[in-house]
Amino acid sequence: MGELTKAAVEQAIAGYIDPYLETDLVSAKGLKGVELQDGRVRATVQLGYPARSHVQELAQALRERIAALPEVGGREIDVEVGVKIASHVVQQGIETLTNVKNIIAVASGKGGVGKSTVSVNLALALAAEGATVGILDADIYGPSQPRMLGSRGQPDSIDGKTLEPLVSYQIQSMSIGYLVDEETPMIWRGPMVTQALEQLLKDTNWRDVDYLVVDLPPGTGDTQLTLAQKIPVSGAVIVTTPQDIALLDARKGLKMFEKVKVPVLGIVENMSIHVCSQCGHEEHIFGEGGGARMAEQYDVDFLGALPLDGRIRADTDEGKPTVVRDPDGPVARQFREVAKRLAAKLSLQAKDYTQAFPKIMIQND
Repeated sequence: MGELTKAAVEQAIAGYIDPYLETDLVSAKGLKGVELQDGRVRATVQLGYPARSHVQELAQALRERIAALPEVGGREIDVEVGVKIASHVVQQGIETLTNVKNIIAVASGKGGVGKSTVSVNLALALAAEGATVGILDADIYGPSQPRMLGSRGQPDSIDGKTLEPLVSYQIQSMSIGYLVDEETPMIWRGPMVTQALEQLLKDTNWRDVDYLVVDLPPGTGDTQLTLAQKIPVSGAVIVTTPQDIALLDARKGLKMFEKVKVPVLGIVENMSIHVCSQCGHEEHIFGEGGGARMAEQYDVDFLGALPLDGRIRADTDEGKPTVVRDPDGPVARQFREVAKRLAAKLSLQAKDYTQAFPKIMIQND
């Protein structure tokens, strides 16, 4: 039996492909150190995405790989897995927000694909996995997040200039729906809408947010363009259904983000399959596999498929989305899988270090 080396341990860890990163932890710069001392093997891993439900399984898989090395012998194996969420680069020339590490835009080419429902459940899933999360309802004409989050009342303004986000189920939120009556129509022209969106984002006192999920209105108009050109977006997620007409419009959304240099983290196929609540029969009402084919065609990641389930709609209508109403149920688990995949994809993007450096002031005496 030869002598155990750090290189051998690193090689064993490199043989494990993380299911969310879809690469090994060494290549992803997730392995932070290996120590061999006092008859022990100690490996320290740091993930760049929230993974509360994955940490134990990951640590066990790495322990087994290390234990399989013949040189390990009877040494005690300790694998420590931590999480550190970094800020990632945004469009060139756009200043980042001080208390927000990453902005994720959730978009769809057309309405009626369940984008707002997906947005709120993904935000809650990221929080359930251990991240600090905010959600900005960017649909000025049809704000739905206040009702979906069961959040009532107007936001406070301590200094008379900025707004405090409302907190519901441990996520921070802001929406025009908090500032106007639910039944009051917003009869505004485009420039007023885009100005309101910028103010809601920049004049809200977000508190140390890892991910700010922005629920965009459907389409590729003024609001989407403002977000893409003036707001620091780390990545976008496209929501579609398998239906051909929805996929056609989803492609427009994807191409818009590509044109303004916002990376598309992946595609989520909503209403993928309907399971009858009475007999359990499964049926692809809106077609099958469209989201996966689109992802392959445009070389972006397919983040997952979500079911057409009456409870998902009912839960959001009641102000208690599925991820918090039934956190251990199959639908909540699917949302958490999608959330881990999109956060893992973002963790592989280039990091933004601008907030780590102090601003240099030059004064003429």
